[in-house]
Parts: sequence; C-alpha cells; structure tokens
Amino acid sequence: MRLIRGLILAAILTASGAAQAGEPLTIVGRHDVMEVGPVLFAIQQAGPGIARFSSGGVDNLFKVDGAAPAGGFDHAPGRADLAAQAETQALRASVANPDLRIILTVTEGLYRVVARRSAGITRAEDLRGKRIGVFERTSAAYFLDRLLARAGIAAQEVVLVPLRPREMEPALTARQVDAVAIWEPESERSLMALGDDAVSLSDPTVYRELYNLNTTAQALADPARRARIVDFVRRLITAARVATEEPARIWPLVAASSGYPEALVAASWHHHRFPATLPEDMLDVMVEEEQWLAAQASRPARTRAQLDSLIDRSVLREAMAQP
Repeated sequence: MRLIRGLILAAILTASGAAQAGEPLTIVGRHDVMEVGPVLFAIQQAGPGIARFSSGGVDNLFKVDGAAPAGGFDHAPGRADLAAQAETQALRASVANPDLRIILTVTEGLYRVVARRSAGITRAEDLRGKRIGVFERTSAAYFLDRLLARAGIAAQEVVLVPLRPREMEPALTARQVDAVAIWEPESERSLMALGDDAVSLSDPTVYRELYNLNTTAQALADPARRARIVDFVRRLITAARVATEEPARIWPLVAASSGYPEALVAASWHHHRFPATLPEDMLDVMVEEEQWLAAQASRPARTRAQLDSLIDRSVLREAMAQP
C-alpha cells in the first residue's frame, strides 16, 4: 500500500516532461495530514523542475550527510529547502537550530476532542478522570493541554494514553480510551465510527494550529535560492485560495498522498482555514506555547525577542509584490 501511494504521489507531483535547468526545491511535510493540501497543489501546478515533495518535517532543514538531529519524527533522509509543519515542531527544532525561519502560515488547523457520550462526556469539564488518547509532544497534545486548562482540569486529573494518529479510532471504539485529541482526518474518522455515541469538543479560541512553511536564514541569504523560495510562496498563496474556494481540486491530491478516502478528506476539510499569510498573533501564540515546551524539556523559556527572530516577514512581502 505504501509503495502504491508513493507511486501515485510521485506521478501527481512530477507530471511529465524533462526537468527544467537547475535543481528543483525540495519541500517536505507529513504526507498524511490535510494541512499539506495547498503545498501539494502548488507543486503540481508549478510543473516539473520547480519543486518536489517528500515526507518529512522541519528536522530535514538541518540534516547533514543524511543524518537527522535526535528527537524528531521519523523523517525521510535528505536535506530540504522548505518544510511544512506546525509551529510546535518549529519551536522544538529551533532551540538547537536558531537559523530556522517561519515565512508563511499555510493552514490553520481547528482541533477538537472526540469523545464517547456513553463515557459520561458531553462537555470539556467532563474529561476530568477520563482516559484520553493523544499523540505526545505534538500540536494536538498542546491543544489538549489548553482545552483542559480552560475547563479547570489539571494534567494529573486525566490519564493520557500515548497513541499514534491511526491508533486513535480503534482505541476509542474498543473503549480503551474515553476520548481522543488529534488532528484531521483522524478526528472525523473517530466521529464517524462512534456514530450517535460521539461528542465533538472544540474551541478555536483555546488554540488553533499554525501550519507553517519553514526554511533557514542560510537559504534566504542565497540570492538565487531566495528568489525560487519567493516564487514558490507566491504560488502557495494562489494554492491556498484554491483550497478555500475550490477545495475539490485539492482533495484528490490529499487522498493520494495520505491514503485516506477522498470522502473522508472532504468531510474533514471545514476544520481548516487557509490564510497564506503571517497572522498578527503568531508571536503571541509562540510565546505562550514556548512556556509549555520549555517546561517539558526542563529548560528556560526563550524571550519574546528571541522567538520573534524566528519569523521572517520579508519573504511574504516580496511574494505579495508584483513579480
């Protein structure tokens, strides 16, 4: 199945014909998340020689000689020019790699907890004392932490069960957990599996994922490489508009990449926004989340000024100008 999905994705993203002169940009992201849709579409529309996609994350920006820094996801080998991933992982990686730069928020993920009504859960406050499946050290874990805090529930008042995304729905339907906190489409898959027993708990004012396009200061300092990055950002802004206005053009790409049925992709789509900008509150989000991450790593939290240095606003300004 993995081989077939890889072949389908390669066909979608490379198209036909000879590559143009020069190496295409290498762009990485998790292949199985909905947020990556605009990236896949932008690569497809760019044509051969402009960009290529591989499964990976921000760690790939800093790989040397095929080796990844310790503590990241199981990312594909090789170094990337651009990486699409949530701000959570960018914050983690940038501690050891302050050269990281966030240049665009492609997608905002609107997270939720899906729970069993039969477990006595109808509102967030009912999660106290329950077993909750969560993918540890991720944006989903941070969302759950914020949702519990808003409900007045301390971390020690719930039982967190570490699960990978595709383990969530089976664990929930088997009653091994009472609720799950994960991104789409696994939340939607859990909701569908539970049917009338499902409860969806969401609050976008607690937290929304900022799924960003990341690169490095070194890459942006190279005039030729920078020009190609700016060109891709311009294409990505157009792709985000398609994701909002004509999403059916992107659903097949996401389905082929992720292996999820297109109908599930479509059902999950409205839990995302595609701003293709740098939100005004991005730094505020990063400052608050940094406290959570620093406590987990038993290190001092970085200052607001240090975190602000990770955001490069110049690429977006150039992309928004006429080419």
